[in-house]
Amino acid sequence: MVSGPVVLGIESSCDETGAGIVRDGKLLAHVVASSMDEHALFGGVVPEIAARAHLQAFTPVVREALDRAGLRLSRIDAVAVTTGPGLSGALQVGLAGAKSLAYAAGVPLYGVHHLAGHVAADTLEHGPLPSPCVVLIVSGGHTSLLLVRDLARDPILHLGDTLDDAAGECFDKVARIMGLPYPGGPAVDRAARDGDPRAVRFPRPLTRPGDDPYAFSFSGLKTAAARWVEQHRLQGLDLPVADGAAALQEAVADVLTRKALAACAAYDVRTLIVVGGVAANSRVRALAEQRCAAAGVELRVPPMTLCTDNGAMIAAVGELLVRAGAEPAPLDVSIDPSAPLERASLTPLPPTPLSLTPLPPTPAIVGPAS
Repeated sequence: MVSGPVVLGIESSCDETGAGIVRDGKLLAHVVASSMDEHALFGGVVPEIAARAHLQAFTPVVREALDRAGLRLSRIDAVAVTTGPGLSGALQVGLAGAKSLAYAAGVPLYGVHHLAGHVAADTLEHGPLPSPCVVLIVSGGHTSLLLVRDLARDPILHLGDTLDDAAGECFDKVARIMGLPYPGGPAVDRAARDGDPRAVRFPRPLTRPGDDPYAFSFSGLKTAAARWVEQHRLQGLDLPVADGAAALQEAVADVLTRKALAACAAYDVRTLIVVGGVAANSRVRALAEQRCAAAGVELRVPPMTLCTDNGAMIAAVGELLVRAGAEPAPLDVSIDPSAPLERASLTPLPPTPLSLTPLPPTPAIVGPAS
């Protein structure tokens, strides 16, 4: 039996430097270096610090991934890399490194959309995606409901997206207001274990009749939580952080799963896939399991190590693209920090060279004869 292509994936869109190696839909190696501790000092990701951390981590991470897979670079058949969306400087480091590896190995390079990588992460645990399936992406910067068919060949249909703050962003900001550490998502999840989710009735944004059934908005929830904290402090009351965290988490999980199951019912889809960093949240997982079981919908969620940013998910997309016969990216491909998710392959055109076309000569201004 002939084995499939071996694909090295590189991820550097934010604060994790990831390298993963995939063959035949199986994960051979998966290494991530995070600069999160450095950003925690500032309460959020600092782009310049992230870019410098990628520069330092890139080579060690790739080398370790190859070592774990028991491979040399010469055994790699293709390199896939995140070219957007993400932090500009961080993306540039990953792309430059990936270009060097592809050129050195003499193999094709594939530009991959970061969010398509999150979708493909599930295939490394559960196998090929059912066609069609509904995918809920929830992360620090993105909250989207998608209808996905063939990830490598077909356009991705957006059913709904966040109109303002994403779910993960809401967790980060409210955690900071509550005095919890960065990153906010895991901190809220930990604090909520000792809290009562019914202690505070936070709003469920965009769930009233007449609202867009698939759009998301978490800025109002963030504001409601901030006012709740402010009221306690103005009255000199101790802040019941555990109750607030549990209630906030319940509101986010309720909105996410309610809209996702509504999409499954409307499009007669029997599989829901939940991916992205917030998919690691215990309440989001539990409520999704409960509601999917009640609706007869299969729930697929990647392991927690594949929910956050990593190179394995990018390699998974790269392998799908290779198998589908997708056109590789040119070596002068550029990044797209704000790329919309339309297809898994993200191959922006190279930047247009600056053209300095001389202007026509300005006619002489002749004044009146003296």
